[in-house]
Amino acid sequence: MTKVLLVEDHEELWDFLSRRLTRRGFEVIVAQDGQEGVDKARAERPDVILMDMNLPVMDGWTAARTLRADPATGRIPIIALTAHAMSGDRDKMIEAGCTDYHPKPVDFPRLLSQIEAVMLAAEE
Repeated sequence: MTKVLLVEDHEELWDFLSRRLTRRGFEVIVAQDGQEGVDKARAERPDVILMDMNLPVMDGWTAARTLRADPATGRIPIIALTAHAMSGDRDKMIEAGCTDYHPKPVDFPRLLSQIEAVMLAAEE
């Protein structure tokens, strides 16, 4: 079973995504701020991380850099979830350590294919 760490502070979105991902056969772990996301990534070793970039305590940019710098979590694919879909934002997210990004509002079928794609790439 694929383990997904969902780092999202908006309850409606994490509730929606965790229920839909669970129905698709994923094991979902939820963190509600960046620091909790880093801690859970280290403890749970998820297969993929879905990370909101605007988080309390530690933002998603810092959390992604922290995870990339840690040998224990540095290879876990991170998909940024963000309302920031401006020109150049994708490059900034990749630079921060994200593998890919998904603009909000979430397009669930597209998100599923992105999860599949980053996991396949991580296996190579």
